[in-house]
Amino acid sequence: MLGWRDDRPLADVLPAEAVKTLRKSFKFSTCGDLLAHYPRTYLRGSTDVGAGGAIEGEYVTVTASVVNVTQSETRTGKRVINVALDNGFQAAFFGQMWVFRVLRPGARVIIAGKLKFFRHTPQLQNPKFMLLGKDAKKAQGTKEFRELAMFGSLAELLADRPWIPIYPATDKVSSWFLLGAIHQVLESLPEIPEPLDYEVPLSYDQALRQVHEPPFEGPYMAIHRLKYNEALTVGLVMALRRRDALGHVAPALPPREDGLRAALLSSLPFELTQGQRDVLGEISHDISQVFPMQRLLQGEVGSGKTMVALLAMLQAADCGYQSALLAPTEVLAAQHFASIFAQAPAGVNVVLLTGSMKTAAKRQALLDIVSGEADIVIGTHAIIQDTVEFYDLGLVVVDEQHRFGVEQRDTLRGKAQQYPHMLVMTATPIPRTIAMTVFGDLSVSTLRELPGGRKPIQSFVVPESNEAWVARGWARIREEVAKGHQAYIVAPRIEEAGGVKKLMEELEFGPLRGLRLAMLHGKMSDKDEVMAAFARGEYDVLVATTVIEVGVDVPNATIMLIRESENFGVSQLHQLRGRVGRGGNASLCLFHTLAAPGSASFQRVNAIAQTSSGFDLAELDLANRKEGDILGTLQSGEHRTLRLLNLLTDGETISRASFDATGLVARNEQLARELVAELTEDEQAYLDKS
Repeated sequence: MLGWRDDRPLADVLPAEAVKTLRKSFKFSTCGDLLAHYPRTYLRGSTDVGAGGAIEGEYVTVTASVVNVTQSETRTGKRVINVALDNGFQAAFFGQMWVFRVLRPGARVIIAGKLKFFRHTPQLQNPKFMLLGKDAKKAQGTKEFRELAMFGSLAELLADRPWIPIYPATDKVSSWFLLGAIHQVLESLPEIPEPLDYEVPLSYDQALRQVHEPPFEGPYMAIHRLKYNEALTVGLVMALRRRDALGHVAPALPPREDGLRAALLSSLPFELTQGQRDVLGEISHDISQVFPMQRLLQGEVGSGKTMVALLAMLQAADCGYQSALLAPTEVLAAQHFASIFAQAPAGVNVVLLTGSMKTAAKRQALLDIVSGEADIVIGTHAIIQDTVEFYDLGLVVVDEQHRFGVEQRDTLRGKAQQYPHMLVMTATPIPRTIAMTVFGDLSVSTLRELPGGRKPIQSFVVPESNEAWVARGWARIREEVAKGHQAYIVAPRIEEAGGVKKLMEELEFGPLRGLRLAMLHGKMSDKDEVMAAFARGEYDVLVATTVIEVGVDVPNATIMLIRESENFGVSQLHQLRGRVGRGGNASLCLFHTLAAPGSASFQRVNAIAQTSSGFDLAELDLANRKEGDILGTLQSGEHRTLRLLNLLTDGETISRASFDATGLVARNEQLARELVAELTEDEQAYLDKS
């Protein structure tokens, strides 16, 4: 990390048996692999303390002589070996009768464990131990200390350790074994030159050593420095990407006071929100420049992102350039086309291009695109195909960016004569720390307000255990349909109990008998046709999986019931909920759950029901995910970029490192590139937003 690697083979430093064990259990082959295996926690340690100097709860290591060994029984009949030591300590071994044969009065022993006080006497329960000196004719003691002895004198290895590191271990490799192996590698490690050109509180060399062998003050400074290193590595990659983008030339697309953009703004039947005006100003400024815009637009479902994107595309059209809007599904592409076609001023040629279009229509669309007749091209992956050639592409808009990989966006970018401006949009709010890491190479704009006229969606939890509430949920769907509205029912799976197929059967002959029901899931070949028919009002209720999560816009849908909602993620539930309430009507979302009231899963679903802000839910999502899920692609693969950094709790460190990375790239770009040079292309790909 930061330009430093320890590629020494473990075989050059450790015993052959230890090398074999580490390779088999952890796939470690170099000293750097082992040193990057950080402790998961620490025990506050003491060495050779007297009876009066120990604090209960400390992990103590003492050397002493055995005074006597006795046996007793607990009230439940369990045998206990009691060992009295000459320093005033006692050791109690529960059910370990072999200890009675090994420990004899007068034997010298090193012994370690967590200290408790039993009848005012310091006691170690089930401690680790090993015989020392002339009493140790052969390695006798607990397995962990026998392994540790492989790396040298136990007294020296454990001397003066105010903190005992506890490593992620396996049933074959103990934490003690790892402690010894890492100590031996650190002993042989030359001093690491400080890679940064500015002052930091703790050097890289000190941090790497102290995270494994903390001083009296503890490991905290070392952990902070190593977290900073990880955040800085990501920050440098993103800052360099921003610098590289400045090396490209994009077409300048300044706004015109008498153009298409101005015409739409003057004819809108509603007022833009202040947020829309602010974001539009940011985008308009960016695309007026000769270096390419790279901006992320995040906003709640229904916050008006598409209108902002349309105005930006009209600004490009005013300057004689084409725009392309890439959507993840044909249904969403068709909806964008219908909306933009209806709102665009006269004279704007909006073209749709999807894979399922008939040959003649597709041929005409391709001709309009290559000839320059098409001002705005809206489509799916079909836009990326080799057969598609643009006349002069100036702006690329990617909707629901997480559905597209970096390579796909680069392919579309490559269809332009000059480097086009890029706007990526998402309805999934992104926590600040993720925005600084995963999206650190993009400028971020945020829409928080909803346009006037939109009514908040009422949300309620429906426990399966409350039969009356479940019945009321089905009744509410019938009531909404009776008013002329439509409903979604979402299931977590296709097959088996609770899946779309069985649920469809149960509803057709049960609580929704007589209504027009349609089924939709990802394995259906005609899913776009079914969705389009529902949008046209040909069905009352759509029973579906999460294929409806993104971009389905049916203004007449006013109620959604999500079955087994505890099986969905926080942001996913919020996205699903956003499918209703799009037509200005009062709307309702029911979160059905099998989770027991009071359980963690029930509380999570209840928190979502009570929270309408996607930004608040994004933070809740971050808090509920496991670390690997939080970090996503940043922790993929065997060579993880992030090992210590936590996006939930380390916001200040990430912010500082991001700021420092930008300054370092501006001050010394060559050094910045050297500091991330050890990341392979594959490892840097983990930092991509795919």
